[in-house]
Amino acid sequence: MAALIALDWGTSSLRGFLMDQDGKVLETRASRHGIQNLPASGPQGFEQAFVSMCGEWVERHHIQAAVACGMVGSAQGWREAPYVPCPADTHSLASQAVSVNAPLGVKIMIAPGLSYDPANGRPDVMRGEEIQIAGALGDDANTDSERLIVLPGTHSKWVEVKDGSIEAFHSYMTGELFSALRRATILGRLMPDGEKPAADVAAGAFAKGIGLALESGPGDLAHQVFSARTLGLFGRMEHAALADYLSGIVIGHELVSARNRFGARMTESVSLPVIGDGDLCARYVEGIRIVCGCAPILLGNTAPAGLHRFAAALGLFSSASFARASG
Repeated sequence: MAALIALDWGTSSLRGFLMDQDGKVLETRASRHGIQNLPASGPQGFEQAFVSMCGEWVERHHIQAAVACGMVGSAQGWREAPYVPCPADTHSLASQAVSVNAPLGVKIMIAPGLSYDPANGRPDVMRGEEIQIAGALGDDANTDSERLIVLPGTHSKWVEVKDGSIEAFHSYMTGELFSALRRATILGRLMPDGEKPAADVAAGAFAKGIGLALESGPGDLAHQVFSARTLGLFGRMEHAALADYLSGIVIGHELVSARNRFGARMTESVSLPVIGDGDLCARYVEGIRIVCGCAPILLGNTAPAGLHRFAAALGLFSSASFARASG
């Protein structure tokens, strides 16, 4: 029986999950109403987006409790949630959650983000990935173990976890860098929109870019990316494959950096979890295989499981409102 609404609310998209008390996803919905594409400005935009996606769920199942993660808790979101410093686990997140009163009598608990500020280092932040990590850990969250987890994205994250707690993480702007290079520089002039090469050609171009990154020395990135233009000018790579080649270069540099940082934790004896779905995550899996010789595990979307764990840490399953919703 439906008992919880869980929302993964990002910058460009909103995903909703109707779940039962055990965490099973009963229905999934998606919309383009991310925080930068709301149907109206201010709080009214968030309210309208929520009702549009979840109103029917609320009325059909009388649900009064919901949880949310992602940019909905940013300074530009519905209500700003703080950054919890590392080390942190799901209970740390629950202790700093903030709430908003949504339409139809629903109270939404918004997960905070995480910060990592090492001594004599540079601060880092995440918002939304912490819930995905909670979902990836699952029943292993309380075991005595160390692991490294990769989350590809616009700002990809390499996360160090110990005993179910996020100890440290490191962000790379690889996805945004690729987009900027393709859309706002001369490199994109030879990369046709909407035209894709054959799968084997794309894979070969990507692998060639990875290989070039493996050969790089300090400061080589700015030199290497220019070859994404010259290979097209000289007819040595078909134009439709140049974006795949550029992707291989920038992802390759990230992977080389991660290999230098984590060393033996990325060897062939380690099954490295990669969180997410879609072509980007598949590329990271292939890139890690080439760079490190290991066989990464693609976990898919772990946000629903993480939101369920967050709800449990909040005590929603034992609350009176939750009992009424599920009864």
